[in-house]
Amino acid sequence: MFFQKKKAKLNVKSADYYIIGLGNKGKKYEHTRHNAGFDVVNILAQTYNAKFVSQGNILYSHIRINGKNVMLVLPQTYMNRSGEALDFLFKKFGANINNIIVIYDDVDLELGKIRIKERGSAGTHNGMRSIIYALGNDEFLRIRVGIGKPEDDIIEHVLSEYSDSEMKIAFDAYMLVAKATETIVEEGVSAAQMKFN
Repeated sequence: MFFQKKKAKLNVKSADYYIIGLGNKGKKYEHTRHNAGFDVVNILAQTYNAKFVSQGNILYSHIRINGKNVMLVLPQTYMNRSGEALDFLFKKFGANINNIIVIYDDVDLELGKIRIKERGSAGTHNGMRSIIYALGNDEFLRIRVGIGKPEDDIIEHVLSEYSDSEMKIAFDAYMLVAKATETIVEEGVSAAQMKFN
């Protein structure tokens, strides 16, 4: 179901890359469209046999990808305050604008489509708006995961679960994003954009 599992046990404070999946904590929001970022990071955690620990307002785990130290991060602030988690990550773990990869859902992308971008506005995404406000900068790497445009209420749409017919499309996209993230770490952003955009 997932990529081949790879062992990775690290006890380091900082990392070469910080992979941040946006979402809302709690059972109520599990596997909803808005938790696409959480689900992708959890796929990576399962791939590398990683276990999350809690500190401050994040859950995190360290893995190795192609010899590089990578921290997987799940903010625990709820989506609209994601910037607070990034602020903690920068202050506590030495993350910076140049080594973060933020993964999040996007209603402006067709379900199953993904886009890797090195900068850009928040659009309608409150989590990204919070991060850009906290960092004072929008020039950081992000991967957008298409969840489809709502027919009516956007909040109801992003907080809904996928239908049975949509589930496989979404899961395939999540797997693709996980692979794209590995490619960024292993080969660089340009290589990943060529393969996955």
